[in-house]
Amino acid sequence: MPRRRGRRLVLVGVVLLALAAAGWLVAARATVPTVKTAVARAARSEGPGSVLDASGYVTARRQATVSAKITGKVTEVLIEEGQRVAENAVLARLDDTEARAQLSLSQAQLVSSRSRLAEIQAMLSQAERDFVRQEDLFRRQLVSEQSLDAARAQRDMLRARLAAGNEEIRVAQESVDVAKVQLDNTVIRAPFAGVVVAKSAQPGEMISPISAGGGFTRTGIGTIVDMDSLEIQVDVNESFINRVAADQKVEAMLNAYPDWKIPGEVIAIIPTADRTKATVKVRIAIRSKDPRIVPDMGVRVSFLEARPSGAVAAAAPAGVIVPLEAVRAEGKASGVLWVVAADTAQRRAVTLGGDVPGGRLVLSGVRDGERVILSPPEGLHDGDAVKLADKP
Repeated sequence: MPRRRGRRLVLVGVVLLALAAAGWLVAARATVPTVKTAVARAARSEGPGSVLDASGYVTARRQATVSAKITGKVTEVLIEEGQRVAENAVLARLDDTEARAQLSLSQAQLVSSRSRLAEIQAMLSQAERDFVRQEDLFRRQLVSEQSLDAARAQRDMLRARLAAGNEEIRVAQESVDVAKVQLDNTVIRAPFAGVVVAKSAQPGEMISPISAGGGFTRTGIGTIVDMDSLEIQVDVNESFINRVAADQKVEAMLNAYPDWKIPGEVIAIIPTADRTKATVKVRIAIRSKDPRIVPDMGVRVSFLEARPSGAVAAAAPAGVIVPLEAVRAEGKASGVLWVVAADTAQRRAVTLGGDVPGGRLVLSGVRDGERVILSPPEGLHDGDAVKLADKP
């Protein structure tokens, strides 16, 4: 009996150990490892090298804070941040009650002036006929010279009144035109096509072209930027400004997109230096327009050396470049990479090239833009779920 009982205890112990090992294995498999990744990037041909690097910002040559020409109360605002507007598009409207009343008054004065002019013209026609009759009677000595003079004076007076009436109509028409301009000034339009980057006023607020009212009066409806006028401005240390020239090719990299190289070209070197920073400002044209480029973005610029005349660019090697820590070499020309696809790890057998600046050249097995795992953890299996370190 004691021997059987001992065997049972041993058997129970073995079973418990097996269950614990199985549970530990299941728990280990259920734990999702967190991995660091990098993006495989296409290998490029070796272009001209950088002779100088500098930092700067994206700026807009055409940017306007749009305001009204007159002081008035805002009744309607038709813009929002990020909205694209066309040239002369209506951005906002001001209260136009007084402007419309003034236009109506000016139009009524013009009608009145035209009515008086018609009356004067009728009276002048009669005075012309009376003068002709008086002149004929005077020649026949049937009326006195005084009657002829009176007829002539009446005619000349009406001619003067007709000239004054015409001038009065011209003034009244000018008054109508001014009233129309004042009415049009209550409508605020876009001076050029662009994108609204700031909305500064709301209906009910007062707006004025000048600052007034102790801070209670707005001076603008919003700010518009012409995205086609974007360029880069950098401050170059004056000790290295001799490395920069007009029309020099550059590569720009936005801080927000460090892997994106934007082609550019030097527009001009501003002919003045900042004595406090010992720098010279350089303007750079952006040759690749893209909606991701917005004003005031930080940017790093590499000024490229001029390619010698007649030089031919080297052919771009096939494949992609990955960091060295992502590669497990299994020979001189073969190796293994782990690629993340749909939050799972995939084992890839790859053909390796040589070491290149920034990593190792992979000739086949991985495509441009795929994420490779850096320093793959031990025990990783094909198809295992993984969690990216840069994701929550």
